[in-house]
Amino acid sequence: MTLQEFAAKRPFLFWSTRDYENLSDEIIVESILEYGEWLDVKKAISITGSKKIAEIFYKKVNSNRHNFDPKVVNYFKLYFNHASRNIN
Repeated sequence: MTLQEFAAKRPFLFWSTRDYENLSDEIIVESILEYGEWLDVKKAISITGSKKIAEIFYKKVNSNRHNFDPKVVNYFKLYFNHASRNIN
């Protein structure tokens, strides 16, 4: 399964489009982290990998424009920092 296929199964996270095939991984990850449930985050990680999700997250957070709530930024900075220390 790809992130685009997963997005098609969660249309309420992507209300601005029905063209799920052409959504970028960055848009999908941002929507899942900001609006999704924990099971959505876990599924995205299982599809793409924690390292790739973290890379996308930090790229978005460090850009001039993103839609993350400050609480979401704080949570996922702590989460990915902890996860990176526990990778074998």
